[in-house]
Parts: sequence; structure tokens; C-alpha cells
Amino acid sequence: SGLLTRLQTSAPTIRTLSTSRSHSQSLPRSLWKLGRLNHVAIAVPDLEKAQALYKDVLGARVSEAVALPEHGVYTVFVELGNTKLELLHPLGEKSPILNFLQKNKTGGMHHICIEVDDIKAAVTELKEKKIRILSEEPKIGAHGKPVIFLHPKDCHGVLVELEQA
Repeated sequence: SGLLTRLQTSAPTIRTLSTSRSHSQSLPRSLWKLGRLNHVAIAVPDLEKAQALYKDVLGARVSEAVALPEHGVYTVFVELGNTKLELLHPLGEKSPILNFLQKNKTGGMHHICIEVDDIKAAVTELKEKKIRILSEEPKIGAHGKPVIFLHPKDCHGVLVELEQA
């Protein structure tokens, strides 16, 4: 008998498991959807040096610093092909970034921001699922859109910002 016949008869049988419902059908429908990664935020102790690194050394498009007093930060956005980096620097004595930099002297990743198509529905559902939200209501973020932050202890140690798309 030929090689092909031997391979056909000796090949293991592969079986697939079938279910009556697909995985997506078995999940409860949400009234909101998670979108794309909007940015990764990095706390920096020296905003001018950080701007220079991304602009002058790495050649990225870098915005001017913008003060956001209601969030206690200065922000700078670094444009990348598919997302942005947000450089954060403390503004005022009550800045959450000041606290972060006291623990992380050289700076570091602070949070990730993911877009959602309905932030109010997301807040409602996440609260029902016992995910802590760090503010009672969405606030206006650096892009002029409503944002909320999810407690890092409920998100595997990552501070997650959700932004209305």
C-alpha cells in the first residue's frame, strides 16, 4: 500500500466539540460596548524632559502642555499611529499624580484609557457587577468627553479609565 493510504489510516481522528449556542450567544447582552485603546497614561516627574524625549529623540508629534485643574494634572499627548501616550504631571498639592510620583520617583505607567460607546450604561452595569467607580458621576476628561475611572483593585491592579467615544 502507498504512503498516502498509510497516512490516512494511521492519522488520529480529530473531533470537535459542538454546542447548541455559540460563545457570544451565551454571554448576557450589554447595553454598551468596549471600544479601542485611546491612550496609555504615564506619570512623569519632569514634563519638559519627557516632552523632549518623545519629540526630539523619538520624533513623535507632541502636544503642548494643558492644565486640567479639576483633575489636578498637566497633560501632554504624544501621537502614535494607532493610539496616544498621555504624559501626566502634577498640578497642585492635591494632585493624584503627586501621590503617584512620591511612590514612584522616576514616574511610570499610571492608567490605560479605553473608549466605550455609552458611558452611562457602562457605569450602571459595572456598579451592578460590583466594580468600584472612583467618582459618582463621569467627569469631563482631557479630550473634552466624559470619563470615569475604575478601581485598580477590581481590575487586576490596573487603573482603567473609560472615555465616551
